[in-house]
Amino acid sequence: MGTWTETVTLPARQTVSALWNGTPTRSGNVMTVRPSRNGTLAAGGSTGFGFTVAKNGSDAAPTVGACTPS
Repeated sequence: MGTWTETVTLPARQTVSALWNGTPTRSGNVMTVRPSRNGTLAAGGSTGFGFTVAKNGSDAAPTVGACTPS
């Protein structure tokens, strides 16, 4: 069993107004999400997280990276 990490790159001026099933840290425009529950997964398992973004003038979509086991 292992845990996971996910990165989300936000366009300029956008902020995350809500996040669930994860704990975020942010450096510049990159948010790293680690599990707050469902943290350990068996091989082939799955989980999810969600977030809401305040666009603050930017209509560009955030870029979600690949999920990384850790």
